[in-house]
Amino acid sequence: MTRRRPALLVLGLLLAVLGTAGQAQAAGYRYWSFWDRDADGGTWVYATQGPSTARPSDGDVQGFRFSVSEDSKDSAKPRGAAEFATICAKTPAREGTKRVALVLDFGTAADAPAGSTPPGPRTACARVGEDATTADALAAVAKPLRYGTNALLCAIEGYPRTGCGEAVSGDRPKASAPPGEQSGSGDGGPSVGLLAGAAAVAVLGAAAIWQARRRRG
Repeated sequence: MTRRRPALLVLGLLLAVLGTAGQAQAAGYRYWSFWDRDADGGTWVYATQGPSTARPSDGDVQGFRFSVSEDSKDSAKPRGAAEFATICAKTPAREGTKRVALVLDFGTAADAPAGSTPPGPRTACARVGEDATTADALAAVAKPLRYGTNALLCAIEGYPRTGCGEAVSGDRPKASAPPGEQSGSGDGGPSVGLLAGAAAVAVLGAAAIWQARRRRG
């Protein structure tokens, strides 16, 4: 039974490291997500471009939602009415321009940074030039806007006042790399923390095995 203790110790340490790494990777990101409204199905689809490069057409509906999520698969969708005819009912068409209906959802109290209270959701109809981007449409109806690195949208109508895509565990910020904006290779490989933990386990395991052999000798 004594000879098996080093192996059991190593296994226990390895499981502890892997468990800790899994918890660390479970942190969500607090950020503004960007959505397109599917005209055919009437559903929200996570946008494949950022607002600074997307160029909507006249009659399009686009949405923004502030929330905490791990990735685009579990990101919260905009709430409220999302019909172009309703949102832009009082904004008639005009030659040389286009109309973009925007749904702005500032999230819930649970999504908000500490000390912040989110405004209620609202809609707006932006009339902009034919070549305008979504960012142009947003700037026409929801200033002030705030952007971070890589054209990441940080605030709409000044909300939130600080922060930009920070990772959170509970209510503690940890990093700045929201879904779709991570730096690095993004190859899905193991994290530095996980590799370092595995290396530490290997060292401890070797030491335990050496000590056990020394005792037997």
